[in-house]
Amino acid sequence: MRARLTTAAVALAVALGGITLAPAAQAAGAAHRPSAAPLARAAAADFNVGGIWTIYQSNSANATLSVTQDAQGNLTGIARTGSSTTGTIEQGFVDGTFIYFVIAWNDGARGRYIGSRGTDGRLSGASTDLTQPTSQATWYTTWTF
Repeated sequence: MRARLTTAAVALAVALGGITLAPAAQAAGAAHRPSAAPLARAAAADFNVGGIWTIYQSNSANATLSVTQDAQGNLTGIARTGSSTTGTIEQGFVDGTFIYFVIAWNDGARGRYIGSRGTDGRLSGASTDLTQPTSQATWYTTWTF
């Protein structure tokens, strides 16, 4: 299931003009896969995003996240923008160098974040407001993972 979701999410991000992987990043991700494992899914996440970090969005709607990542790469946590808007990571995972999560905000909005870890260790990608799909932005972190 996760492999299909990963494939669909990456295809959507690329179609929206969001993320692209440089050939070196693709090769590096392939080098981490055991030869006996299927290519559709890496054996485990190549990095851990657990901790407190901020995503900076092109629409200036920045958010600070407090994230926990389990051994399978699944994400849980909370997010905050400003002093009163909070959200919960309702689904999310890290798979290889890929990250995907959805934040359910207390105002009813739901944001989908699709991205990857660059060679510099920073995360970047595209976000979509699932309640208003035409509202999209790019995002990045300054923290390295």
